[in-house]
Amino acid sequence: MKREILAAEDAEDLQIISAKLQDAVGRVGDLVWLPKARRFAALLNRFKWENRHGGDNLRVRSGLYFNGVLSAKSHKIMRGDPDAVFSLLAIKFTAKGAEDPGGTVELIFSGGGTIQLDVEAIDAGLSDESGEWAALGRPEHETDS
Repeated sequence: MKREILAAEDAEDLQIISAKLQDAVGRVGDLVWLPKARRFAALLNRFKWENRHGGDNLRVRSGLYFNGVLSAKSHKIMRGDPDAVFSLLAIKFTAKGAEDPGGTVELIFSGGGTIQLDVEAIDAGLSDESGEWAALGRPEHETDS
């Protein structure tokens, strides 16, 4: 098993992790905010877009984390149902200012759900935690004409 491990320390790095996680799916119960540790973590089943030219539709279990999280807020996430399934579309960073490394990381989910993390600076990582398996299909998106 080839295990992918990525770290993000700036907005450009975070865009790479966002691309890797496009169409990742998971359960709400696998999203964890640890305020005392100032950490947010998630387990997701990511679609291996990097394999798309090989013709195989594959998924792999991956862990995502953010350190230095000052607060976490969710909108339209079914927090009361740990088995509710989500689909992550993208991760976006908005800086506080030119001289301040902090800002807001926004996890954007299908159906309009979001999680906003107020961070001291970008300190994130993504690692594959399992072997890959055949996905039921390839995620599709409507395109504007």
